[in-house]
Amino acid sequence: MVSKKTTPHFGHENPHTHSQSVEAAVVNAYKGTAGTILADKGHEVVSVRPVDSIRHVVRVMYDHKIGSVVVKDQNGHLVGMLTERDLVMGFATHPDEDPDNTRADQLMTKEVVTATSETPILEILHKMSEGRFRHMPVVDGEHIAGMISIGDVVKFRLRELEYEALKLKQMIVG
Repeated sequence: MVSKKTTPHFGHENPHTHSQSVEAAVVNAYKGTAGTILADKGHEVVSVRPVDSIRHVVRVMYDHKIGSVVVKDQNGHLVGMLTERDLVMGFATHPDEDPDNTRADQLMTKEVVTATSETPILEILHKMSEGRFRHMPVVDGEHIAGMISIGDVVKFRLRELEYEALKLKQMIVG
């Protein structure tokens, strides 16, 4: 009697290799957006006015335990952003400046890179890395919908990686 060797089939035929399936799963995991982060984090944005003194800005940042604030005009429109780095650079290059007489609009970054709720997390991470900044406002038209930090992106990615590891483990175990 001749035994016929068969290949076991698990469900259905799959033209993709296992590594292609894993790669597709990893690529699909990067579908998070700025809106995904804000849905979890919230939409609170701490802001100051262009005419506020740097002493006031520093107090606001200290009180809220944050590293940046957006600068809004009287109509609530984004006109700039002030970060810890802006403060350090401003006073390092102008050490005689008085924080009570220096205004936010004198030290703020005026060309602010923003995201929308639909901006993919990988794009945000790329912009932050390339631009060497750690905070990005999320805008909805002229309205500021929220603020994302590099910490928010890392926290989100860590949760995604934990989920991916669990799914891979389940795939391996069966």
